[in-house]
Amino acid sequence: MTGNNPTSVTVIGLGSMGAALAEAFVKAGHPTTVWNRTAAKAAPLIAMGAAHADAVKDAVAASPLVITCLTTFDDTRRALEPAVTSLHGRALVTLNSGSPTGARETAAWAIGHGARFLAGAVKNVPSAVGAPDTLLYYSGDKTVFEEFETTLKVLGGDTVHLGEKTDLAALYEMAVGAILLPALVGFFQGAAAVQARGLEASSMVRFAGKWLDMIKSLLPIYAREIDNGDYADAASSVNLFLAGAAHDQDLAKETNVDTAWLAPLHDLVRRAAEAGHGDHSISALTEVLRKPARQA
Repeated sequence: MTGNNPTSVTVIGLGSMGAALAEAFVKAGHPTTVWNRTAAKAAPLIAMGAAHADAVKDAVAASPLVITCLTTFDDTRRALEPAVTSLHGRALVTLNSGSPTGARETAAWAIGHGARFLAGAVKNVPSAVGAPDTLLYYSGDKTVFEEFETTLKVLGGDTVHLGEKTDLAALYEMAVGAILLPALVGFFQGAAAVQARGLEASSMVRFAGKWLDMIKSLLPIYAREIDNGDYADAASSVNLFLAGAAHDQDLAKETNVDTAWLAPLHDLVRRAAEAGHGDHSISALTEVLRKPARQA
């Protein structure tokens, strides 16, 4: 609820993201209780008007909506173990990293202690919490999402419920998150290369941004090819990428930049070509990544 009767919220875990979540709730006028294993981290939030609980059990008992922002699902369960008797009837929303298996295990654990469970993920950095276009997605008990949707939108305007299966948020968190490290390392490699020529990394930011915009524009096309299993219309073929591997080696020699991280990617492209996908769209790499189903 909002307006004259805002929902009370508890935030467990006050790292950079957890603190940003709690701050957003406080600024939006929600009575906010916070708890962190290192109590000193709560000081800035207390100064803003948040209440601090000395014990995690008291923190959970303070609000109908409990948000946890710890590193993993295991960390979440360990932190909440002393508070299991307070979980009954509470809506527990986890905003941490972890696998779909971890989400399912935590859902079973929470529901077993009488909680209503929703798993979620924040798909942005702490400084973006509360922005209209910040994406958060959730999965699990839809009644929890519907009851607290307005409150949850305080954290980001692009708030989505993926479905009743408790592991969907974790699945999408990892599936989408897989893009991050290769993209960043690619940028860092480029930064090292231009610096080898006495140029500043900042000089390539505008061009890298345009490149990422182009990649973004291709995602619907590649997704359609993958969903249809039809890779014949190749704007960028596997063979084209295979030929480009040699250029990466030339760059490594010229700029003295370590490009060894690309070797597994080049191997993946080579295996796709050997599997008959040379003239197919680069999205055919999905077929090489997909392992055969295990025999029962």
